Amino acid sequence: MTYTPLSRSALAQRVARDIHNGAYVNLGIGMPTLVANHLPSGVEVVLHSENGILGMGPAPSEGTEDFDLINAGKQPVTLLPGGCFFHHADSFSMMRGGHIDICVLGAFQVSAMGDLANWSTGEPDAIPAVGGAMDLAVGARQTWVMMDLLNKQGQSKVVERCSYPLTGVACVKRIYTDLATLECRPDGLWLIDAVDGLTRAELERLVGLPIK
Repeated sequence: MTYTPLSRSALAQRVARDIHNGAYVNLGIGMPTLVANHLPSGVEVVLHSENGILGMGPAPSEGTEDFDLINAGKQPVTLLPGGCFFHHADSFSMMRGGHIDICVLGAFQVSAMGDLANWSTGEPDAIPAVGGAMDLAVGARQTWVMMDLLNKQGQSKVVERCSYPLTGVACVKRIYTDLATLECRPDGLWLIDAVDGLTRAELERLVGLPIK
């Protein structure tokens, strides 16, 4: 059977579906920011940004951007009623103090045991920038990763052991990819769901690891 990877929009919608009502959530730079546009109506989710915003809304429509109102990735955002701004240090205190329920981060690699590598490839010409990723990865109550399963060379970004510098150890709970959703448990990877037509055997072949 053939299978079609999820689009970035569909993947963001898949992640948004699992965010519980009343959650305080940080969306990392890059692909995770798309989740803000797909939060279901009737569910109250308070979005946090490490540059000091609480209560972000979806991305503004074209032509209405306010470039004084940006997230940590310098993208224009909106502010919901009741939203507020505060000092960068207070924002990091929230992250380090366990006040964020879920953070959704991008990644270069995630190990089967939930180790995260998302700030540097270690290459000589790389420009490493960890930002608040380390604080979020270990400070949030749950750390989720949102990424393509395969890199540009067709190799799995879910690996037995990370070869890139680590952001955090055994911190990732779930991995949301364009082909499947996986859960990291002490005994390895567990399959939550996959795109239509993708069998567990084929997924194991792509990842190169057993998946329960």
